Amino acid sequence: MLAGLARNWWLLAIRGIAAILFGIGAFLWPGLTLSVLILLVGAYALVDGLFALIAGVGARRWLMALEGLAGIILGVLTFVWPGITAFALLYFITTWSIITGIFEIAAAVQLRKAIDNEWMLILSGILSLLFGVILIVYPSTGALSLIWLIGAYAVLFGIVTLGLAFRLRSAHNGMGRQSMGTV
Repeated sequence: MLAGLARNWWLLAIRGIAAILFGIGAFLWPGLTLSVLILLVGAYALVDGLFALIAGVGARRWLMALEGLAGIILGVLTFVWPGITAFALLYFITTWSIITGIFEIAAAVQLRKAIDNEWMLILSGILSLLFGVILIVYPSTGALSLIWLIGAYAVLFGIVTLGLAFRLRSAHNGMGRQSMGTV
């Protein structure tokens, strides 16, 4: 179980890097039009979902695979309906963020049985949930505020996911040394 996730640590690293790059892009170009924002969110959700699905299936972590499927669905929906309003986009992002948070926290609870200190995955789940709740509580935020909020979420999520990826890489490297008898 842990071996499969640790073996695919690089998928989580790519996920984290994609999130950080997306977040930085949101801060650098806040004047993006709504249609471009929709396409960026769709592309990010699709890439993030694809890597989460692959990592989840490869490691037999079905909650992570479901999280990936949710991201892929959001990504496809944003491309199928590019003329969607900001209000509908807000609900797509809110729903995706809450589902992602729930699945990440549930996956961390399961992972707890295999490793100690899985707090990074729990933290990324909490960040996803908080992001969704903030969007529910403050739906009338301006476009610039929404872009900055999305950017901040993506950067924080990416940093936490990268941290988890490197912990898993260390665990994977440790497993390799143990199997060679060089503990």
